[in-house]
Amino acid sequence: MTEVDLSSQIGAALPYLRRYARALTGSQTSGDNYAAATLEAVLADRSMINEASSAKPGLFKVFHGIWVTTGAPVVDEDSGPRAAAQSHLRRLTTNSREALLLHSIEEFTLTEVAEIMQIGGDEAEQLVNVARQEMADDISGSVLIIEDEAIIAMDLETIVADLGHRVTGVARTRDGAVKLGKADVPDLILADIQLADNSSGVDAVADLLRDLGDRPVIFITAFPERLLTGERPEPAFLISKPYSEEQVRSAISQAMFFSSTETLKA
Repeated sequence: MTEVDLSSQIGAALPYLRRYARALTGSQTSGDNYAAATLEAVLADRSMINEASSAKPGLFKVFHGIWVTTGAPVVDEDSGPRAAAQSHLRRLTTNSREALLLHSIEEFTLTEVAEIMQIGGDEAEQLVNVARQEMADDISGSVLIIEDEAIIAMDLETIVADLGHRVTGVARTRDGAVKLGKADVPDLILADIQLADNSSGVDAVADLLRDLGDRPVIFITAFPERLLTGERPEPAFLISKPYSEEQVRSAISQAMFFSSTETLKA
């Protein structure tokens, strides 16, 4: 692989590494620090990427090595959502959450997950299954869906209900979302970006967070790269359209479980 090709592939993978890092840490600042450390390591030794099956899993492999070496730390909090999230995290099987994120959200194959985490394929599959079960068993709550396409909204409602959560309502517009959110305050918001009246799901979420306080948010968009620029606060959980049911299930479980995730704010 030429230097130009490698740089291009790393550049294309970087927004998704940052997404993974934020979802893993629950913080844009902390996640970006890990992503920056990964880039520094790669610049110091390009062989770490060249020895991988391809640039993207190679980049994530370097990240995972740094993450494990630092002990996958979570800053202690005395109270509030972050403290609750940390309590939940301590009960998870080691490495299971990382495996689930890599497979379900970042769409790596189990073989690639094994390569990134430097474990066997069978162990990677087992970790993914364990994470799904542990998170589903640990947390339940209420979800507001902001989606203007009826078929997609119905699909999301089914997925949310199947996970054992309660749907507080489905909104098609910014104003409708704010009204529903105030009437029945959700634990989590699942939002499309472009809404029926050309209003913005991002603006709807910003309104709700201002009125209701911080809570986890999952954005769904056909153009994830537009929200992964590093130029402003970004969502910890971002699903690309067309999505798979497993992606949505995993993101909901992760976001509900790790309820202190940072989200887009005005």
